[in-house]
Formats: sequence, C-alpha cells, structure tokens
Amino acid sequence: MKKLLIISHTPTANTRVMTNAVIEGASHVEINGIEVMFKQPLETGPEEVLDADAIILGTTENFGYMSGALKDFFDRAYYPCLEKTESLPFAVFIRAGNDGLGALSSIERITKGLAWRQVQEPLICRGNWQPSFVEQCKELGMTLAAGLEAGIF
Repeated sequence: MKKLLIISHTPTANTRVMTNAVIEGASHVEINGIEVMFKQPLETGPEEVLDADAIILGTTENFGYMSGALKDFFDRAYYPCLEKTESLPFAVFIRAGNDGLGALSSIERITKGLAWRQVQEPLICRGNWQPSFVEQCKELGMTLAAGLEAGIF
C-alpha cells in the first residue's frame, strides 16, 4: 500500500477546514491502495517522510513566510532526508491573507534543495475566506492520491 503523508499546520478553524478537505479528497471512496496519514508539522519527523510515497504540505502565510511550525519540521527533517528522498512527489497548499508568494518561495527553496518533485501547481487560497477554498483543497488531495494510485507520481 502506498502512503500519502499530509503535513499541515492548522492554527485556525479555516486552515483546519482546508486540511480536512485535502484529507477527504485524498481518501475518496474510489481511490484504493493509498494510506492517507495526517500529521501536524511539530509532530512529524524525518522517519515519516522516509516512509512516505508522496507528501502534501499545508501552511498558513505568516509574515510573508511559511508557518514557523512547518519551518521547524523542515529544520529537523532536511538533513536526515537529504539524498534519501530525491524525486519525492509533493504538492502544497497555502492559506494566504496576502499573496502567499513568500510562503511558496520559501517552501520551494527547501524542497528544491531536497530534490523533491512538485507534481501539482501550488494552491494558494488568497484573501478573505471563500467556500471555494474547500473544493479546491478536496481536488488537490484527490488528484495527488489518484495520481499516486495510478503510478503517475
């Protein structure tokens, strides 16, 4: 069974709703053979990454950067995963009050150093809360899980 690891910082009700939608999409009834695991960044270590077949990263935009919790995860996991997780498929979603580009850029720098492979366009949910954010997150989770199941990623 392939493992999809979802690492998402959920400090607000809205980011929790978005993360739940990603989990729901990835766990769709028509997708089989994928074990979906959700972890908060502060609870996730390199061993979970080394065991994963793909990852979805979720964060809030904090002061134009990824959340401190996600940065802490990368600080602890970077060197243990370096050269052991090359080409690991990943996707990212960001809840951004502004443009989200600083958060995205910081994540892309780190994942580029790890040589991970971004397999979906980043999902940046900008501005005031929109109900469409939930559907976009479901689609992100479903697409990554279905691609993993089909062997595309």
